[in-house]
Amino acid sequence: MNLFYLPEVHEGTVQLTDEESAHCVRVLRMKAGDPVVFTDGQGWLYEGNLTQADARKCLADLNSKRKGEDFDGYGIHVALGPTKQADRTEWFVEKATELGIDEISFFITEHSERRHLQLDRLKRVAVSAMKQSLKSRLPKLNPLEKFSDFLAHADAGQKFIAWIDSGVQDLLVSRIRPESSTLVLIGPEGDFSVKEVEKAMSLGYVPVSLGPSRLRTETAALAACMGCHIVKQVKQS
Repeated sequence: MNLFYLPEVHEGTVQLTDEESAHCVRVLRMKAGDPVVFTDGQGWLYEGNLTQADARKCLADLNSKRKGEDFDGYGIHVALGPTKQADRTEWFVEKATELGIDEISFFITEHSERRHLQLDRLKRVAVSAMKQSLKSRLPKLNPLEKFSDFLAHADAGQKFIAWIDSGVQDLLVSRIRPESSTLVLIGPEGDFSVKEVEKAMSLGYVPVSLGPSRLRTETAALAACMGCHIVKQVKQS
């Protein structure tokens, strides 16, 4: 099955975007009459058939709508300091989207080396990953902001901060509750400062470890996402 993205999709006749039309005809070689499936990125899947297959303008008649099966009733939110190399942050967004993350935030800390972010590019990466992994939901991508500003408004049922400290022994996977939304903070390459950790802890964030290895920022962020995803699925089964 090939999945197409159309944010304003609805039942009836719809028109694919220019990019999706070109991909449909030139890459997938689809023709009028072929079955087609769309997602609105909000958890719904729409099925129908192409009525016009043109690289500049594809049309489809949609005749059914169903809820996607990739939402387990809990939320996973990972917030991180973007990596110095932009492609490593893009790698994380891609893989986390494939796993089914709900929300990704980015912040600037005292030790951050990257202070600018191309959010539009990250969204394109997420859309591509959503389609490739046949997800019905597109994760929410929040703009880059100061760490203090993020802490002032971010909230979740359970909040963790993962940082490198020998005194932190509790593993993230041992603290996750499946019935509650989860937010995990991951620092930049230079990690959080002591003051930043203390501030987060004063707001209810619990220090946790991701294991004995010292992980790169993007690897740590993905490990946090995967840990939340697997533990909650296992505990709910």
